[in-house]
Amino acid sequence: MKRKKTDCDHHQGMVKRAKNVCATVVLSLLFLAFCQKASAQNIGVSGVVSDESGYPIIGASVLVKGTSTGTITDLNGLYSIDAPANGTLRFSYIGYADQEHPVNSRTIINVTLKESNVGLDEVVVVGYGTVKKRDLTGAVASVSSEQLKGRSYSNAMQSLAGQMSGVQVLQVSGAPGFAPSIKVRGSSSINSGTNPLYVIDGVPLDDPSQSTGQDTGDSFTANRNPMNFINPNDIESIEVLKDASSAAIYGSRGANGIVLITTKQGKAGKTRIEAI
Repeated sequence: MKRKKTDCDHHQGMVKRAKNVCATVVLSLLFLAFCQKASAQNIGVSGVVSDESGYPIIGASVLVKGTSTGTITDLNGLYSIDAPANGTLRFSYIGYADQEHPVNSRTIINVTLKESNVGLDEVVVVGYGTVKKRDLTGAVASVSSEQLKGRSYSNAMQSLAGQMSGVQVLQVSGAPGFAPSIKVRGSSSINSGTNPLYVIDGVPLDDPSQSTGQDTGDSFTANRNPMNFINPNDIESIEVLKDASSAAIYGSRGANGIVLITTKQGKAGKTRIEAI
């Protein structure tokens, strides 16, 4: 004779099913946690870092992104590092563009870094002509007209303050028309003056008579600076030659440094009017 199901039996069945569901959920969560832990475990990654010509790069930096874990390549461009299987490696070296590569559980990652040409094709005026920054070996600081835009100043020399390393610009007086004095790498002499040689569009200016047409018989002073007679808006670029190799063409006249000023020239193309 079959026993009739009671409310108690029904309740026990529901409790049993609920326990089964809870057990399934717990097992699923444990499985997911195990998978995540397994994917986060570090694996050994190695490879070679080379340039576009296939030559190994010595001392390239290899860093696990988002961490402080890193290493550098050896004499053969080889590296070895422990990284998360789902992590990302960042490769960098001076003069080359940085690259990032996801690990994706790989144990061997070979990388070819490409040269970074940012700013290397800019032309710099030196004493004997113009050269590209990539070929420049002397100590030359340069400021272009684009960098001078948006700066408020009455004298172009004032715009150099804080813009060039080794160039000191001093405003010794607030009198109208009183130009600041400029020192390149400090004072080089006690007895002689400290003002640099100014060269405007290739013409060296040794005394005020060459820029003002007046015979004063003395050298430049702070208030007889040739920059007083140049409209700052007419300047294309300013280069400061700071070492002996770049200033050698001017001899002893460039002992205190040389300031090369290139003014804007007419160019072929459509007429363009700038409102000042």
